Amino acid sequence: MSNRTIKPIFNCGLMFNCSIVQKGDLCLLCLKTAANKKESKMKNIVIYTGTFDPITYGHIDVIKRVCSMFDRVIVGVGENPDKKSLFSLDERIEIVQIVVKDISNIKVEGFKGLVIDFAKKKKAKIIVRGLRVFSDFEYELQMSLTNRNLAPDIETVCIMPDEKYFYISSRLINQVASLGGDISKFVPPFVEKRLREKFLKLTAGR
Repeated sequence: MSNRTIKPIFNCGLMFNCSIVQKGDLCLLCLKTAANKKESKMKNIVIYTGTFDPITYGHIDVIKRVCSMFDRVIVGVGENPDKKSLFSLDERIEIVQIVVKDISNIKVEGFKGLVIDFAKKKKAKIIVRGLRVFSDFEYELQMSLTNRNLAPDIETVCIMPDEKYFYISSRLINQVASLGGDISKFVPPFVEKRLREKFLKLTAGR
């Protein structure tokens, strides 16, 4: 039997040196581990929620990171009764759908009510939250612990965007846009266009 090393399809984490007679074959352990890993990964449904009023480059950065780690990602565009949104729920869903249309393993849906109820409805086991600055941590910790009490089988995972997006927030972008400032560094061109149109319409209606 040959002692040459065959590189598995992926690093199974259990076996690295497989003694194989036939070229290109994999040992049964590697094949079984690969099948189990693929099956397990496909079962992970992840939701990333927010008001996205509007969606920013910071949000998009988090979405791309999540989609690179999980096979099925649902972006939940929420209706927050404590916030007066610039865009309607339907408008925000449409904008997010257009912005992320080139990402294959993502679905955009609107929802009302608790995030944890939305997660249960979609059979998601992981809630992703974006974490920018330290002041976000206390709020996210409270939310995570509350959700854990409501649904112990659902975990919260916080993901940080690229540091160049740490200071970006939808609220600040809306303020800059309302005063005619340059927001091209903060949002995609389509979002910038929709913001300009929205504020032009609001100004004309006064």
